[in-house]
Amino acid sequence: MLMEPGAGGSSARRPEDTTLSQDVPSAQGPATTAARDALTSDQLLSLVLTSLDDDKAEEVVSIDLRGRSAMADHMVIASGRSSRQVGAIAEKLADRVKQATGRTPRIEGKDAGDWVLIDADDVIVHVFRPEVREFYQLEKMWMPADALSRVREQVRPQP
Repeated sequence: MLMEPGAGGSSARRPEDTTLSQDVPSAQGPATTAARDALTSDQLLSLVLTSLDDDKAEEVVSIDLRGRSAMADHMVIASGRSSRQVGAIAEKLADRVKQATGRTPRIEGKDAGDWVLIDADDVIVHVFRPEVREFYQLEKMWMPADALSRVREQVRPQP
């Protein structure tokens, strides 16, 4: 016998289950919850790094946050050559994440194109214009000192 929600019986959905979210299944993405949940944080990181490489992002740095922060497992920082490229990189990345996971990542700053934040749950991505990236220096805040010096040596132009 089916009971109406709130009519003395228990409902499959409770009021606290109803939240505002952008986790809407994509028409092109995986159709089942199992397929969407099968993507691990490392697989999502791989997808992000591949997308950034495909779109010619520069100076891509991946920072492992596991055990250091509860907000995500990985942070990725990258640069685009112009505001237009930064916005395009962010938009393509969001589309690829949506196709792979069925969830639309949250994006901040795409209209300005100086610094775009893409929150793909387990992977947080920052895409900057080079001068904005230099000003905020997120790598300096999040990377261990020894790792930061190795990254700077790799990025430094050779004479």
